[in-house]
Amino acid sequence: MSAVSRRAGLVTGAGSGIGRATALEIARSGAAVAVLDIDAGAAAEATEMIRKDGGEALAVTVDIADEDSVRAAVERTVTAYGGLDFAVNNAGMASHRQQLDQMTLDQFERVVRVNLAGTFLCMKYELPALRRRGGGAIVNIASNGGLYAIPTAPAYVAAKHGIVGLTKVAAVDYAPHGIRVNAVCPGPTLTAGFEEVAAGTDMVARQAAITPLGRLATPEEAAAAAVWLCSDAASYVTGTAISVDGGRRA
Repeated sequence: MSAVSRRAGLVTGAGSGIGRATALEIARSGAAVAVLDIDAGAAAEATEMIRKDGGEALAVTVDIADEDSVRAAVERTVTAYGGLDFAVNNAGMASHRQQLDQMTLDQFERVVRVNLAGTFLCMKYELPALRRRGGGAIVNIASNGGLYAIPTAPAYVAAKHGIVGLTKVAAVDYAPHGIRVNAVCPGPTLTAGFEEVAAGTDMVARQAAITPLGRLATPEEAAAAAVWLCSDAASYVTGTAISVDGGRRA
């Protein structure tokens, strides 16, 4: 695979899970990476892991639901590295497990604010930085819920479908500037957060049973798709949403 080498970028939600795995793998490929997370401690821990592995990283605290915070985080990355070549927008939140008519407007808007509006805000400030650099790549981590229904997760599914839509529009609008924009749509993935929710239940076994490959993904497997989309190996790929779900969509 072509490396994302001699470049610099950022990963949001990089303190844990798929985001951390993505930041680690990007750094291993030779790129400098800003580790953005709302949890300053988690960002610092992931940054230290990258540095111990010989990579270059910067910890940045960000709340993607706050425009000033996003603007400052992107500016800090650009200042530190002299520009932006790629961005992986992974940060988000889970939904309330409720049917639509059981949700309050505040609950619905909170999920959409973080997942969809947060991704919009990241792209709003990343795209001009990429354009100044002469091109680059954005990867939005959506979900299998961005492609089909997840029962009792209406706000989450609506937001993730919205991320896929934003991805496609941005891919078309910014292609003339040499900017590629794609989405990765993971199925259930064995992150620490998922395992915490599943603890004491048969959730992992049940999810594996309805997955054609017979198991759940690791964070590294989802991250691999994002890293590839950031690299020159994906130079003719834009406007797509790649399923990393063990065959569920099929």
